[in-house]
Amino acid sequence: MDDGTSLSAKSTWLERLTHFLLREPENRGELVEILHNAFERHLLDADALAMIEGVLNVGDLLVRDVMLPRSQMDVVDVAMPPETFIPFVIDTAHSRFPVIDGDKDNVLGILLAKDLLHYYANRQSFDIRHILRPVVFTPETKRLNMLLADFRGTRNHMAIVVDEHGGVSGLITIEDVIEQIVGDIADEFDQTELYIVPARNGHWRVKGTTEISHLNEALGTRLPLEEARTVAGLVINHVGHVPQRGEVVEVEDCRFRVLRADSRRVHTVAVQRLASVPQATPS
Repeated sequence: MDDGTSLSAKSTWLERLTHFLLREPENRGELVEILHNAFERHLLDADALAMIEGVLNVGDLLVRDVMLPRSQMDVVDVAMPPETFIPFVIDTAHSRFPVIDGDKDNVLGILLAKDLLHYYANRQSFDIRHILRPVVFTPETKRLNMLLADFRGTRNHMAIVVDEHGGVSGLITIEDVIEQIVGDIADEFDQTELYIVPARNGHWRVKGTTEISHLNEALGTRLPLEEARTVAGLVINHVGHVPQRGEVVEVEDCRFRVLRADSRRVHTVAVQRLASVPQATPS
């Protein structure tokens, strides 16, 4: 085996990519073109290419481009008794909640769902104020790469987004930022390895990547197979854009409500059979 062949055999994809990038790009467009050429030459796989493009995009995106808007924030009011807000916490299934005092502009701190174990340990002396974590505020004009550095440095996972007047305009989590780079991150729902999960009141929680044919088979629905392959694609086609959390659309005999989405994709939806159609029994 000659030296050239030996070097090729030992080099990693990163080393080969470095050699390929020796012709320096003049701008972002040329860099992206080189990366796509590297993909076509099998120096990069699809996942690596997507992640590199995600890293490049994070430097251009602002917090307001990714944040969850104020109107869609699930919050706990400090005046609510535990008997009222704990069922809400369980139903929404988040791990962190902003705790407010009467108004979303007045955020007192962040409640970690796991800290509610203190309530069950000693209900008589429980005071939600005693278990709140400090709240971090960030301007909506901050770049995502800078926010990610802040999250890493302070070990916070959630920040409250404020506008130029100091009012709360939304919230953002470290997961929201990282997903711009690596795509959807598995959560507790994903770990069940189920794509269609029965929920309350005849609803189903469905992953956006669920194939429409599988949903039709599981729920006995008649959703069209020609428009899109997945539930996310079907919802996006009918809404006309990548929807935000809380948006609702009706397709054939189903009502879809977006439970989780980011600026690029729909992750999870709630599906409800319309009343005029006999409903399938969750199995």
